[in-house]
Amino acid sequence: QVQLVESGGGLVQPGGSLRLSCAASGSIRWIYAMGWYRQAPGKQRELVASITSGGTTTVTDSVKGRFTISRDNAKNTVYLQMNTLKPEDSAVYYCRAHGSYLEYDYWGQGTQVTVSS
Repeated sequence: QVQLVESGGGLVQPGGSLRLSCAASGSIRWIYAMGWYRQAPGKQRELVASITSGGTTTVTDSVKGRFTISRDNAKNTVYLQMNTLKPEDSAVYYCRAHGSYLEYDYWGQGTQVTVSS
């Protein structure tokens, strides 16, 4: 059993910053890819950014230049540094950890990010 524990969400003003963290624990030593997805009310869940154990990143266009994803492989932890936040970034952010062929696929419970003045 693997658990993903997210932290770092909250309320921030437009232009502000937040840092999300997601730590994987349980019966897993190595994770191929970890990433962040988000889902706003009435919208589909979408990829924000992901990173492989080798450091290859994928970042959605709407957050490029503002969000940075990183990970600590030794700790099975992934981070999302979010700068210059906009109201349209408001959503529930979910952490995901999966294998290269989705032989395992775990999701966190989500953390709310609200960007509002």
